Amino acid sequence: MGTYPLFRLFQMRAAIRHLRERDPVLAKVIERVGPGQIEFRAPTFDTLVRSIVFQQLSGKVARVIYARLVAAVPGSQVTPEGILKLRPDRMRRLGLSRQKTAYIRDLARQTAKGKIVFEALPELPDEEVIARLTTVKGIGVWTAHMFLIFALRRDNVLPTGDLGVRIAIKKAYGLAELPKPKEIEELARDWHPYCSAAAWYLWRSLDGPAGI
Repeated sequence: MGTYPLFRLFQMRAAIRHLRERDPVLAKVIERVGPGQIEFRAPTFDTLVRSIVFQQLSGKVARVIYARLVAAVPGSQVTPEGILKLRPDRMRRLGLSRQKTAYIRDLARQTAKGKIVFEALPELPDEEVIARLTTVKGIGVWTAHMFLIFALRRDNVLPTGDLGVRIAIKKAYGLAELPKPKEIEELARDWHPYCSAAAWYLWRSLDGPAGI
């Protein structure tokens, strides 16, 4: 295990300790789910393409479609140039919807033109990353939040619009209705600076997908 993964392990331990001490309900969730480690991806163009493919699809179906896309691009490398060499109708035949085809092609164009520079994103604050990514058609705050957590490895991202997080909170805290973003922000005041780990445990409590 390298230095950076070991550092992340220590971060996760610190997050678990903090969340257990600050939130008795979340402490029970953590106890039930057990120890875990967030699986990260590289903060690259292909990771964001993968995230777009996975939007609103089951993991199994999305993995098949993404594998077809990888096989279709030149050299099996998902790059802006490779995507733009594929015709839209070819991308549709791979299983991508018309909308997702447009989203991925817009991301490829903006990246190729230098409007989105992935190498620069790790140095930017969360708000700036969100602002830049959401200029791309089809990339909203939810996708930007997933990129922050699972690619840029930011510790304190609170995805208030994520349905899985809302369902898990409703279940764990015995709420009558799904919480609204403002309610989640209020509930999560004691989670800072480890909101990403809290979200991960909430996803895991549903035994559902968490990642990009």
